[in-house]
Amino acid sequence: MFKQYKDKEFLSVSSTGETLFFLQAGVYSNKEAMEKGMTKFSYYIYNKEKNMYYTYVGITKDEKNLEKLKGYFKKLGYDIYIKQVYISNVAFISVLNQYEIVLKETTDNKVIESICSQVLSKYEELILDDQN
Repeated sequence: MFKQYKDKEFLSVSSTGETLFFLQAGVYSNKEAMEKGMTKFSYYIYNKEKNMYYTYVGITKDEKNLEKLKGYFKKLGYDIYIKQVYISNVAFISVLNQYEIVLKETTDNKVIESICSQVLSKYEELILDDQN
């Protein structure tokens, strides 16, 4: 039965995770510099890697929403870098899917800011707090 698949690649049909786009706002050498540099953002999360603090101000999985968010932050005067991260937390992806729908439909900057904050808060609650 499996001979017909020889030399073919198998793809997982039931993947529970997705690759998401994290919008990185900065990299800092210490926590104090990070806190000072991020004061203009209403909400952000950070990750410490190799003694550097990487800050993130948004998460999305939709490329059109990614462009919308990049444009939003660019209008505010910020350079944003994109980091792709694989996330397998089904609860977070489900919450993100709901926010993606609202984000896709809005052009209101206050709503965009609120969505970014709420998504980051849910990420912190469902993923970061789980890791501690």
